[in-house]
Amino acid sequence: MRITFHGAVRTVTGSQHMLEVNGRRILLDCGLYQGKRADANRRNANFPYAAKKVDALVLSHAHMDHAGNIPNLVKQGFSGNIYTTPASRDLCSVMLLDSAHIQLRDAEFINKRRREGEAPILPLYGIAEVQQALKQMISVPYDRPFPVTPDVDVVFRDAGHILGSASVTLVARENGRTVRVGFTGDVGRKEFPVIRDPEPMENVDLLVTECTYGDRLHCPDIEAEGKLAELVRKVHARGGVIVMPAFAVGRTQSVVHHLHRLFRGGKLPRIPIFVDSPLAVNVTSVYKLHPECYDEETMRLVNDDHADPFGFAQLRYTQSVEESKKLNSMTESAMIISASGMCEAGRVLHHLRNRIGDRRNLVLLAGFQAEHTLGRRLQEGAPVAKIYGEELPVRAEIQKLEGMSAHADRDGLVAYAQACNRKRSPQTYLVHGEESVCHAFEQHLRGQGFDRVTVPVEGEGYEV
Repeated sequence: MRITFHGAVRTVTGSQHMLEVNGRRILLDCGLYQGKRADANRRNANFPYAAKKVDALVLSHAHMDHAGNIPNLVKQGFSGNIYTTPASRDLCSVMLLDSAHIQLRDAEFINKRRREGEAPILPLYGIAEVQQALKQMISVPYDRPFPVTPDVDVVFRDAGHILGSASVTLVARENGRTVRVGFTGDVGRKEFPVIRDPEPMENVDLLVTECTYGDRLHCPDIEAEGKLAELVRKVHARGGVIVMPAFAVGRTQSVVHHLHRLFRGGKLPRIPIFVDSPLAVNVTSVYKLHPECYDEETMRLVNDDHADPFGFAQLRYTQSVEESKKLNSMTESAMIISASGMCEAGRVLHHLRNRIGDRRNLVLLAGFQAEHTLGRRLQEGAPVAKIYGEELPVRAEIQKLEGMSAHADRDGLVAYAQACNRKRSPQTYLVHGEESVCHAFEQHLRGQGFDRVTVPVEGEGYEV
């Protein structure tokens, strides 16, 4: 029995972990790597293992850094089953198609501007590979054990991160020995808007846990909401436009929820708000199809108030290219929420290109920005933003909105890990965190009584 870490190792993108039991290979997640463009293209195009030899894939949730490279795995010969929750499967059906469309459009845009002699940019995968991947997906609800191979059973628990997100417990049998392997996917926060709190796995012997925010604590939700209101009022007073890069899944819906609550409380000016992302519109429709994932507050809003938790008077969802282009010529103060969350693709790049040179405007970063992404460079104060090959001066105000993350913070991660085995600390591997954060969280866990903690090396396998 062996586990090998192929992605999200000492970084927060490209989640891919391989569990081998009795000669069969089970891949946990198959995410896209985001970072320096050339490096990301190389890593995403080339798997460090043979896709044809993977027997099954277990998907924790639909975010692109966990699910985004599945069609390429299929393209390269993977023909096994893909197991995930019903909501994650539905989210993948819109997200992966959107990813294929964005890759095609971005390749066309860049190729029109490439220098003579430069090789053309090719999409990683297309619509056909997405369609085939969806055919291979099998939906399994939370709390229902199921076999993925003759020697491995799996059960999903609600991870409380985004709609349909799951922590994965794998009960593996080999040579008369049974080992319970726990994979957190991404752990959510307690009392976060819309979805339920995370549920721990039970009695795991080996724990693979994310540690995105393993070196810090989140500010209370009410403080984040207050800062959001303050920034909106300030930018509105100076006649500016707020551009908020936001992941179409989870982040957009939670931000809309906060804005809805602020408007209902009379804490915001009547500023028009646009969610400019066809994907976010489609994802929100999927959210409406899965009330079984809602928390009690959202259910009360739906049942008692007969309200739409994802809509209010000042909010407009835009889908067409024409509607999106009209936002670029808008002169009134407004707020534009658009994907992608790390400013690496999608319509938000066009809005940044159009608005980043005006001092009245604000770029509001509401999520984790990985190394080598445009969002990270803006967060760190880069004076110039390179967008679609153009170098643009950054004159707009740049702010980071803390407390909006759907990831657990350090204390939340510790509490979750402790709940996964109350009798003894499991062998623990830290993934999905920047290297310095992984080591900081490693030391913190050891101080909490976890005596077997490892920060894996990418591509290295460990005996289970």
